[in-house]
Amino acid sequence: MNMLRPIVLSFLGSNLILLAVNIINILQNGGGPKGRGMTDILGKRPEEARLEDITRLSKAEFKQLFHAAHCPALADFNGEYQAMNHPSGIMAFGVDVYTDHFFGPGKWIGKAFSPVQPDKGSGYNIFMKTDKNGKVLIARTRKINTFIARSAYDGRDSFHLDYSPYNSFLVHSMRDELRKVNEGLSIGFGSMAAGGGTINPSPFIVYGPPRPWVGAQ
Repeated sequence: MNMLRPIVLSFLGSNLILLAVNIINILQNGGGPKGRGMTDILGKRPEEARLEDITRLSKAEFKQLFHAAHCPALADFNGEYQAMNHPSGIMAFGVDVYTDHFFGPGKWIGKAFSPVQPDKGSGYNIFMKTDKNGKVLIARTRKINTFIARSAYDGRDSFHLDYSPYNSFLVHSMRDELRKVNEGLSIGFGSMAAGGGTINPSPFIVYGPPRPWVGAQ
């Protein structure tokens, strides 16, 4: 019994730390819409915004920008785009570790979209890895369906990415939402059931210009 005590205490301590980190991460979202416009949040007109203007935002500012940004049409995304996790919040490092080592076969670097029908699109994620000979390889996998629907975050429309038809285990429950800042910059939140769903989302950025669609492998 005495031998089990340190193990039990260690387990409980680890879970308490994880719970505390998740609570802090949720609080860092800053709550619901505050009515701020994109110009106020960015300090410049949204059409002038660049990637560095998004990456410097706090997680709370990023969420307010998401609330203020516009819902794109399905046809607005067509081709392969670069993507990155937003470097904010207490869980930013952990999110990078997950996306670069567990989400796919390599470092996550992009998303691709194709507006297949007026009300439905498709897509996939893009990963980069290096083989044993040092050759850089690009993998296109983690397929998605896309559509426009009401947001889980504020009830306005957003561009949805649904992983459930093509992915299993943790990724089966993954859902992303995107909104547009300008023609070259869009921002979004990703969530999955194991991480608490939409109460504990991860911010990310999709940016262009796009390259031609290649297709999932």
